[in-house]
Amino acid sequence: MNILLATSEAVPFSKTGGLADVCGALPGQLAQLGHSPAVILPAYRQSWCCGQPIEELGIDFIVPIGSKTVTGHLLQSTMPGTDVPVYLVKQDQYYDRDGLYQADGKDYIDNCERFVFFSRAVLEAIRLLDLNVDLLHVNDWQTGLVPAYLKIEYRGIPRYENIASLLTIHNLAYQGQFWHWDMLLTGLDWKYFNWHQMEFHGYLNLLKTGLVFADSINTVSPRYAQEIQSPTLGCGLEGTLQQRRDVLSGILNGMDPSHWNPAGDPHLAADYDVDSYREGKAACKAALQEAVGLPQRPEVPVVGLIGRLCQQKGIELVVEVMKQWAPNRDVQWVVLGTGDAEYHKKLEDLVERYPQKVAVRLEFSGPLAHQIEAGADMFLMPSRYEPCGLNQMYSLAYGTVPVVRATGGLADTIVDAREETLVAGTANGFSFGEYSNLALAETLDRACQAYQDKEVWNQLVTTGMRQDWSWNRSARQYLALYARTIERMKQAAHV
Repeated sequence: MNILLATSEAVPFSKTGGLADVCGALPGQLAQLGHSPAVILPAYRQSWCCGQPIEELGIDFIVPIGSKTVTGHLLQSTMPGTDVPVYLVKQDQYYDRDGLYQADGKDYIDNCERFVFFSRAVLEAIRLLDLNVDLLHVNDWQTGLVPAYLKIEYRGIPRYENIASLLTIHNLAYQGQFWHWDMLLTGLDWKYFNWHQMEFHGYLNLLKTGLVFADSINTVSPRYAQEIQSPTLGCGLEGTLQQRRDVLSGILNGMDPSHWNPAGDPHLAADYDVDSYREGKAACKAALQEAVGLPQRPEVPVVGLIGRLCQQKGIELVVEVMKQWAPNRDVQWVVLGTGDAEYHKKLEDLVERYPQKVAVRLEFSGPLAHQIEAGADMFLMPSRYEPCGLNQMYSLAYGTVPVVRATGGLADTIVDAREETLVAGTANGFSFGEYSNLALAETLDRACQAYQDKEVWNQLVTTGMRQDWSWNRSARQYLALYARTIERMKQAAHV
């Protein structure tokens, strides 16, 4: 199968979030399974710092943007450690900037134009590079126009007529919404600017466009695929998603075991696996406590948290529980991340009041993230919503028991430790449903009680460490989805 993956970012060429990790990891796994993937993305300023050689191809192209034409250039590289080709769309007026989408916290005012250009470039690249494509896998709002162009402008053209399209939603909250006059930039007929297709409350919505025109839609966990069809998490697009529910599915993201593996992690004080985790985690726990300035007390449970310090991640719940517990509960807390200023201040106040129990690093540090995953006993993810989540998978691999809210990918990966799940041998963590301080505190209390039962805790740790959350598993599910999408497109063409 020949797959062209179109994305606005992919590791190591560019990154702002999880989208880049997915689009950087999936193609290599598809290649290992015997298929022929390629990746296309913009050539940003940061792309030149990725460590991979980037070559000029000498291929220029011109596409219409509203009433003008804009010239671009195609470059080529490869995904690290693979033969997977990567094509980069060079247009310095659009992409030679410090940020991918923003400057000083504000979106670029020409973001619509930038990704209209990229979407058209994706389709032109197929012809110019003489690519044989069975399926176009597009990602998030930045490529939402690609399925529309494919169906409206390219469907009757040789080389394009048999290409199917799949749109993956990585986070529905980001939709690419622009004022209605930006419709002119797309070059598409105004007849498509209606509430069934491209219009959303008077605005042009590029994610909605992709949802309407793609042959298949998926998101990054089965639970999230269900949640986004409800008003609570549908972000206004629940009606569109309900209408397309027959082609909507969820596939969990995977983790990269070459990067997240306690048996060979260069950032850890000691390597370990499922058979040696007691000694290994004990050494890593002591090293973590020393690194963040907490007393080295092996008997005290260490609770870790890594991520954006914002409401989506449930940080307000965590702060309130920390306030309640820090005065009289023998628990240590280690927090790593950045986010909203009010939570920075609240966490700093807790460190000042309880330096023997609370350690906070308001930064992002890759090595420290690995050390927290290995050295903590429990890992907190009480998210308001979580399309997939990866830290709970890292925690399982490192023998650190997750405590999560049952939403999105967290619900699909963590089985709450109850009597029946412990007997069945499926429990691998703790979860709760209601988004409240009380629910988090009660669940964390259950986890702390289980921590004192060595037999139960050993079962939870070993169950999690033996599970497979790798990209190999996810890639096989994507291949099955690709095959269904191609078949669906062929059937629709014959109707």
